[in-house]
Amino acid sequence: MDLQTAVSFIAVAIALTLMPGPDILFVIAQSMSRSARSGIMVALGLCTGLLVHTSLAALGISAIVLSSEAAFTAVKWLGAAYLLYLAWKTWPRKKTTKPTTTTAINTHNDTDQKQDEVTLGTLYRRGIWMNVLNPKVSLFFLALLPQFVSMDKGHVPFQMVQLGLLFIIQALLVFSAASIVAGWLGGSIQRRSNKWNKRLSIIEALIYAALAANLVLLHF
Repeated sequence: MDLQTAVSFIAVAIALTLMPGPDILFVIAQSMSRSARSGIMVALGLCTGLLVHTSLAALGISAIVLSSEAAFTAVKWLGAAYLLYLAWKTWPRKKTTKPTTTTAINTHNDTDQKQDEVTLGTLYRRGIWMNVLNPKVSLFFLALLPQFVSMDKGHVPFQMVQLGLLFIIQALLVFSAASIVAGWLGGSIQRRSNKWNKRLSIIEALIYAALAANLVLLHF
């Protein structure tokens, strides 16, 4: 791949990544409701999912799968069901009464720390599944990558992998920057009012539901 092609592709990729879409909205929502670190973990998961889509597109598997209406519909509904499940999990619920004894409090704190660690891993996996189960991403890669491939140079799968990696790197940088800004903004809002914790959770759940609806409306 020559420098001019790489620069042109990165410029287009950054512009597309910055456009309001499911991935960046998801990252921003996680960062505002939890923390910048949570948003970055989600971004890592999304980019790991992009590695899967890049590999499938380069090997021609995505084109084969998307040529089948049954396969396309199955992936679409699996993705929508997963998003609705996340919306249900995210919707705020009443908290249980906290322990009052010192020992119980220490145990509760230890549990919270473990939950935080699990939560980061869960967010990473959530990002992967959201991306892998979204046929729109496969369609996007199949439409974008070939436009920057030089057929006369041969090694088309290798060129597509290169382009996919460039897209993933810039996406991770853009998502990380968005996470830091959104995390700071969310923290500032939550410090001013504890009521915003519940509101941000509701907003996050509604985003999941909206993404599920958007996926259901996607036609073959």
